[in-house]
Amino acid sequence: MKTTLFVFEVILSIVLIVSVLMQPSKSDGLKGLMQGSTETFFSKNKKRTKEAALYRVTIASAILFAINTLALNLVK
Repeated sequence: MKTTLFVFEVILSIVLIVSVLMQPSKSDGLKGLMQGSTETFFSKNKKRTKEAALYRVTIASAILFAINTLALNLVK
């Protein structure tokens, strides 16, 4: 049981790291200063984009990671 939880913990940690690193940066830097803000199709439909999917994967894996960590501490 403990070995299974530990393997699941490693898999969840890798998924969490990858999903966080794949998310785009929120800051525009100087790009927003020169171009201004533009409305695009993807900014209007943000719930269906790759960014939204990565956000959901990050939240789900973080919650599962926390629950799994608590379960590992309870199992002896």
